[in-house]
Amino acid sequence: MTLPYERYNAVIHTEEFLKDLMDPKKTPRVPKEVRQQAYYCLRHYPGEYYLDVMATKCPEVLETPNPIDDVSMLMHDYEQRKNNGQ
Repeated sequence: MTLPYERYNAVIHTEEFLKDLMDPKKTPRVPKEVRQQAYYCLRHYPGEYYLDVMATKCPEVLETPNPIDDVSMLMHDYEQRKNNGQ
């Protein structure tokens, strides 16, 4: 069974892995098509802040070492609704 903190770490390490695939100095023999796929996967990949937001809202799914406090969460939700025209 995967624990929430393990899931969080897997997402963080996957981002690092994809970034390494894009770097020819770290992975010199990777084909161009694989580098492009890594780039496309990272285009909309959640940053650490959004992972922390998800973990704060769904602690049974993800566990973060950087939980977001309630006020920051309210401001984040307000900004999201404002930007989406709600």
